[in-house]
Order: sequence, then C-alpha cells, then structure tokens
Amino acid sequence: MTARTPDGSDASAPGGDGSSADPVVRRTDDWDADRLHELAAEHDTPLYVQDLDRVRENCERLLAAFPDADVRYAVKAHTGRAVLETVREAGLDAECASAGELDRALAAGFGGDRLHYTAVNPPARDLDHVVDVADREPDLTITAGAVDTLDRLAERGYDGRLCLRVNPGVGAGHHEKVRTGAAPKFGVPYDRAARIAREAAGRFDVVGIHAHAGSGIDPDQLDSHRELVSRMGELARELIDAESDGDASARESDPLDLEYVDVGGGFGVPYHEDDEPLDLPAVAEATRDAVGDLPGLALAIEPGRYVVADAGVLLTRVNTVKPTPGGTVVGVDAGMTDLLRPAMYDAYHPIRNLGGADGEPAPADREETAVTVAGPICETGDTFCTNRASARPARGDLLAVGIAGAYGYEMANQYNSRPRPAEVALADGEATVVRRRERLADLTTVERESAEVER
Repeated sequence: MTARTPDGSDASAPGGDGSSADPVVRRTDDWDADRLHELAAEHDTPLYVQDLDRVRENCERLLAAFPDADVRYAVKAHTGRAVLETVREAGLDAECASAGELDRALAAGFGGDRLHYTAVNPPARDLDHVVDVADREPDLTITAGAVDTLDRLAERGYDGRLCLRVNPGVGAGHHEKVRTGAAPKFGVPYDRAARIAREAAGRFDVVGIHAHAGSGIDPDQLDSHRELVSRMGELARELIDAESDGDASARESDPLDLEYVDVGGGFGVPYHEDDEPLDLPAVAEATRDAVGDLPGLALAIEPGRYVVADAGVLLTRVNTVKPTPGGTVVGVDAGMTDLLRPAMYDAYHPIRNLGGADGEPAPADREETAVTVAGPICETGDTFCTNRASARPARGDLLAVGIAGAYGYEMANQYNSRPRPAEVALADGEATVVRRRERLADLTTVERESAEVER
C-alpha cells in the first residue's frame, strides 16, 4: 500500500522527504513560555497541553521515511479524540490494543480497513465485542498471539482477516518492563510460528505476521530491532514459499497469501536534553535492508511514542519549597497520578522552570540549585526528579514537564482519590479543552450509579 499524506498524495513524491522547517525533535525549551503561562492561568494546573500541529508533523516525517510501508499509529500512546482525528487525517492507520481503543478509533472516523486489533490475552467480553465489530467492519484485522486465542475466535464464529503475532526471541526498549520481543507473554514461539500460521489458514484469512521488540528503542538498541526484522523477513519468505518449517508433524502446503509483515514500532525519542534523536531515514533504510526482499508483501510499522511524545507537556504549579539537609524539595500540584512514568519506569522527563512567582526574578536570573520535584501523593516514589540542577524554585512558579505527550494522560489515574487533570489541544494557534478536569464528585460517580441500580 502506498503511504498517504494529509492531502491524499503519494508520500514518496518530491517534497515528501521530511525536510520541512519543523525540527526533528521538539525540546522542552522550544515551547513558548508566555503561551504556556496563558494556558495555565486560564485552565489551572495540573494541565496537559498537546500540540496537534506537532503530531501532524511527526506523522508526515514517518510517512516520508517509510514511503512504501503501512504506517499504523499505536493508539495506546495517546487515545484522545483530537489526536486520533489528527493521525487519521495525516494518513496513518490505527493499531488498537483493547476493545476500548478500537471503539475510540471508530469514533474518530477510522474505517475497518484502517483498523488493527492487537490485544494480548484479550478478555472474553473484549473478544465478543471485537467479533461483533468485525461483522460490521469485515476489513478489520485481528492479531492473535496464542493458539488458544485462535480457538476462542473460532468458537465465536470468526473466520475473517487474521494476523499471527510471533515471539522472535529478540527484545529492546527503554526499560525491562516494556521489552516485549523476547517476553513469553507476547506471541507464539518463533520455531512453531510457521506451522501455526499454516494451520490457522484453514480457519481464517491469514493476511500477515507481526512482532514487536519493545517500546522506546534508542539508537544503541537498533541492532536488536534489525535482528527482529530480519527474522520476520525469513519467516515471511518461508510462508509465502510454502516450505516446511522442519517440524516432522508439519506438511508442506500451498503458499500463504500474506499481505504484509508487521515489525512493530517502538521508535524512541530523546527524553534527556543532550540525547540525540533517532536518524529516522537511516532507521527506515536499515529496516528495509534487514527485512529483505518480500515479493508482493508490504512492510508495516506501528509507531506510537514517536508520533505524540514531544507534542505534549504537563504543566504543574509549585506550592511548597522545603529546604532539607538532603537538598531542596519542591512540592507541586501534579503527581504520579498525573504522570506515572517516573515512578513506574524511573523515566527521565525534562523539567523547565517557567517562573511566574510574584516578586521573583525570571528563572534565568536566579542561582542554580539541586532540587527534588515531588507530587502530593502519599508515596515516596511520587517524584519527578531527584537532586536535579534547576533555577532556584519559588512558590507559584510554573513548571513544564516535557516530552509528556506519550503515555502521560493515558496512564493518569485516581489513586489517593485524585481527580485526573484537564487537557488542552493546540491547533493552528487555537486552544481547545479536549478533556475537562475531573471534579471531586466524579470520583464517586460509579458508586452512586451502582447504588441507583440497586434501588
């Protein structure tokens, strides 16, 4: 399939090489401080700000680097309606990891031919729902990573488009908890994949094979990515050539009519200020070289983080400054309930002091000190950084936590009975509230509704 650009033209045409004026990565210092102050004053904090123009630019850069590939946005990175609509209009398909994500993509205007359901160990109610959707949207593709899942689909009468998820034994990613390529939870074992795919072809329309190394792959881990891609290319050629997989119980059969080889996403972004961004054209070239010649098959990729991470910041206000023998603790109104990644993955996010405290000089004119930025949650792990150099903080300062557009709002939760923050989307200079701030009353909504049902 030829990659689509926002106007429907061929992304490989002249001018589609990604050499636009937008930077390869947007650093936290690149955001307009005055604009962020305006948004915080109008909408309060904590506040997520997502720049849809930047989302669009990132989509265009991917399409330019992979002009002959099917580019599918990993919806779990950010499921907001405004983001999904921007991604759809930019020309990316949608890869959904749950029934809820599938419904969100449908609501954002994606048709079945642009939807890929790739859940792991899907609950029964999810499978019931997705099979119902497939009845209405027969071009929807369901990915399964276990023989048991294939049986469960068949039991529900599903015989449509199917992709087999494979465990290639190669993983990569920014943290051990997100390295999926070698984790037994994900995909059928590589040495049994050919036989399972051929057997599945008797029950489903097997259209592809899929693997994913992990999330947040940095330049030092590209060898693992290339190894995964190479193994998937070999498997694809084995299946379309109808050669036996070496298992004595497997018989040769007609070639499988595959449409694509999906090698996942996981392209990392530079969270640290001095990290170099991925050389995306070089990654694309290495990916094509590693997968090798695939006659009649498309290459598919599933970027998520790369599309939205640097398009978002989390704004939070300093409410407490506490000097201690171990350094200065800066208390803010956002916490691990708003941005979980630092607590869950020890993830680094850049933090910029935008100032704004009454009577205080601009941050650039203050002395530098070591600070620990901590949230209001009753957990020691509720910190965004520890002993990091920063302009001397003051109560009332506005902080911008950068590169927060991916897995930021998505992981927000109500622990400690904390309402989730609001989110504003920027597009063409205009700001729109796309998710209102939760109220205290929202915390007990399901309990009140349950009581009403009981009555």
